[in-house]
Formats: sequence, structure tokens, C-alpha cells
Amino acid sequence: MKILIINGPNLNLLGVREKEIYGHQTFEAVLKKLRQHYHEVSLEYFQSNVEGEIINALQNAGFLYDGIILNAGGYSHTSVAIADAVKAIRTPVIEVHISNVFAREPYRHTSFLAANVKGSIIGFGMDSYRLAIEGFLSKIV
Repeated sequence: MKILIINGPNLNLLGVREKEIYGHQTFEAVLKKLRQHYHEVSLEYFQSNVEGEIINALQNAGFLYDGIILNAGGYSHTSVAIADAVKAIRTPVIEVHISNVFAREPYRHTSFLAANVKGSIIGFGMDSYRLAIEGFLSKIV
């Protein structure tokens, strides 16, 4: 199985920014653990703070991978273009959020992606990524 993880804006600062919300681990440390645990899965990773680069990554992977895990960060609540890119591709996408967006500011309560993804995992910290992989492996998606 081949899965691409796409992280959006400011997620390159995991382990540094707002630790009370996002935790103390860098994403690279989490990815290393995921690769060790799921050695049978080819896990690739892409991060960008640029909306168009995220759309390009979705389009490039969207017909080649078995699954995409997408944490679009703040773009989840603002980007019709990323939502349209998810809708246009064939590869199933699971939306993840590290924090519980429903316990935060009201503008975070709406996801433009939600209507176009196979499912959403919200509020389980960095474990959200593992849960998404489990979803793909169990063929729920």
C-alpha cells in the first residue's frame, strides 16, 4: 500500500508552535515512528505553506496512490480550490486535524474539504495520522 501524507501551512512548525495545542513532537519524529510501525506501507510525505503547491501535490498523487492523508491546516476552512482538487482525484482522501477544531474558534468549525473526503479524524493529536493509516489498512475507506 502506498500512502501520501500532505500537511499544509504552519505544520512545518510542529513541536515548536503552540505546544499546548499541537504537542511537543516534530512531524518528522512522528513520521519516523509511523514508518517503523507500518513497514509494509510506503509512506511518503509532503508539506507546503502554499495553497497551489498542495493542489499540485493532490493532483500529482491523486491517480497513483492508494490513499492520501490530508491535514490542510487553516486551508481546510478557507480553500474551495483544495476542496475541488480533492473532489477531482480518484485516490481516497482522509482529512485529519491534530486539535479538536470544534473546541476552538468558530471559523474552524467548517471544513470545505469534508464533503469531498472519505472521512475526517479530528482531535486525537498526532495519533490522528496513525488512525488514518489504520482506516486505509482496514479497507474502511
